[in-house]
Amino acid sequence: MLSLIDTRPFPILPQSFNLADHVLAGAAGLGEKPALVILHPDRDEAISFARLRALVLGCARHLHGLGLKPGDRVLMRMGNGAAFPILFLGAIAAGFVPVPTSAALTSAEITRLSALVAPRLIVADAGIPLPAATLPVLAPDLALWEATPPLPPVGGAPDREAYVIFTSGTSGSPAAVSHAHRAILARATMHKAWQGLGPGDRLLHAGAMNWTYTLGVGLLDPWTVGATALVPAPGTANSDLPALLARSTATIFAAAPGVYRQMLRAAVPALPALRHGLSAGEALPATLAAAWTAATGTLVHEALGMTEVSTYLSGSPGWPAPAGTAGFVQPGRLVALLDDEGQPVARGDTGELAVSTGDPGLMRGYLGQDPPGGDWFRTGDMGLMHPDGAITHLGRKDDLLNAGGFRVSPVEVEAAFHHVPGLLACAATEVRPAPDTSIMALFYESPCRIDEALLRQRAEIALADWKRPRHYQHLESLPRSANGKLLRRALATLYRSPPP
Repeated sequence: MLSLIDTRPFPILPQSFNLADHVLAGAAGLGEKPALVILHPDRDEAISFARLRALVLGCARHLHGLGLKPGDRVLMRMGNGAAFPILFLGAIAAGFVPVPTSAALTSAEITRLSALVAPRLIVADAGIPLPAATLPVLAPDLALWEATPPLPPVGGAPDREAYVIFTSGTSGSPAAVSHAHRAILARATMHKAWQGLGPGDRLLHAGAMNWTYTLGVGLLDPWTVGATALVPAPGTANSDLPALLARSTATIFAAAPGVYRQMLRAAVPALPALRHGLSAGEALPATLAAAWTAATGTLVHEALGMTEVSTYLSGSPGWPAPAGTAGFVQPGRLVALLDDEGQPVARGDTGELAVSTGDPGLMRGYLGQDPPGGDWFRTGDMGLMHPDGAITHLGRKDDLLNAGGFRVSPVEVEAAFHHVPGLLACAATEVRPAPDTSIMALFYESPCRIDEALLRQRAEIALADWKRPRHYQHLESLPRSANGKLLRRALATLYRSPPP
């Protein structure tokens, strides 16, 4: 049996469509129900669905009055406040193209990225670095947008550009990814096949709003189904999230694995309203998922995806992922594991995960490059499909390690050490102790050094000789992005050769 899952048909694309209009289609009928709640330590800042729609369409009218042309790009330099998603949807509603970016980028960094997208306008919060370019700069103004008459959402071809977002850049320079209005239609399959999301939910997402994981799962998906989005106020520490989960009566929690790990370093309060957690951004270690379940009595459902196509395989409350797997291909998808010649491999064999280029959730393309061609978009993620269709994720193709002439998944190596007492997290990579020598190293995070003999013993039990690390190095914390995602490529620069 081949590693190919075809659960089409894809969603039917209407002739005229607007992403923002789709997201807020039910907002008017939901009235004063909270759509967005910003959670501060001592208070909550709530915006109802009716007010959210008025703000978005008032923002759209304001932008439209500035003389921008359809398809013009708007660079977003904003923090994690209520104005962020309002501007994002307002620009889309008016037929413009928002470009969310991280507020942590320096002026030099945002100057380089701005040159890729050629914006016509910048909307910025005070104090956030701006690109070195002569462009009009607008401050977000909720009072103005709310007082401005609404602009009916501008329809058009569903394949036209809706927004541009940057990849994380953990494998090199960030790329500018252009997404179409149609992308929101592909997200509908995630609501049941991963999130277990319904109109009665209150979903708290811990990531920054410029991240596609947060934008989609934390904001657009809840609003599309009429659920409430909960967002921690800017500056909220991960250690404060358990208390916010309890106080906000969140029913679903979403974060990267690194955030779960930090939250579990202290006692987690009772969370009677919480039904389950969601994880994406990097592989979720089984030991971490088990620790969360032990602390909260809830499961964490993992999904695999990327900026270019969002998530496409996952476990869910109704169909949990079997142990050792990332889950199943979501309904409405055509996914395969391909060999180097582009042919589906047999189930049980390793291949590269690929998504059909006909998938409405797939990007339009990278700016400055040709759009994806052929039948398949190759994701760069390696995996193997089991007879029941569940898929084990083996890491990124470009992260595979060369051990004794064999290609080894770092995920497989790391899994061998997940049960070592005191080890909080670990990451395997190649390092060069000499210019002509490459070895496999395991960097681990723990409160103190772990006896290397114990680590080597664990490797001997779980791994073939050529898969075993030749160097072990203790770190107080592994390098991670602001959203808690492991920065694997930064590990080699931390290598310290052992004393002679």
